[in-house]
Amino acid sequence: MKRCVEEFESKSERLMKEGKLDEEEHYYSKKRSRVIVMIGGGGRPSSSSAAATAAGGTWVSTTSVSASGKRIQREMSELNADPPLHCSAGPKGDNLYHWVATIIGPPGTPYQGGIFFLDITFPSDYPFKPPKVVFKTRIYHCNVDAAGNLSLDILKDSWSPALTVTKVLTAIRAIFTNPDPYNPLISGIARLYLTEKAKHDEIAAEWTLRFAK
Repeated sequence: MKRCVEEFESKSERLMKEGKLDEEEHYYSKKRSRVIVMIGGGGRPSSSSAAATAAGGTWVSTTSVSASGKRIQREMSELNADPPLHCSAGPKGDNLYHWVATIIGPPGTPYQGGIFFLDITFPSDYPFKPPKVVFKTRIYHCNVDAAGNLSLDILKDSWSPALTVTKVLTAIRAIFTNPDPYNPLISGIARLYLTEKAKHDEIAAEWTLRFAK
């Protein structure tokens, strides 16, 4: 398993040097290789170890943090203790307000087995304002645009301070199974989903294979 990781990361570094990957793409490529190996070794991607893997394995000091920081730390502890199915998240490096999340595509969907990375950025007045969530892995989905922006009501007008990262991840994973074609960010994908679902699923599965595996 270790050798597989080393080979994958070596290839990623070579592609970056050749200009075929930028630094951010290289970062997520390395994280994907480690999640793949963990899954192959029987690990559960929604464990706290997966959160550390996805986020870079660095945890944040619990000293000298603001009220919003304490709330984020509490949510991190709760997420690690009881993670949503096939989801993980944690701080990227030592920045408590910038997380990386991982969602494994649910079985029975065209996203099955794909490893999807998301950036989560918390505002300084969290939880009174929602976090900003952006897909970093390309996905063929009517509710996610080309820049990775996500259409989800609880991240907009329906946000409440009672909501948590765990609930956000659960809601995001739900749209893998049940897209909302009536509130799309990409109308063409929504139309295809409504009129030719088999074709939609075929393209979505191709994208998953190309970008998320």
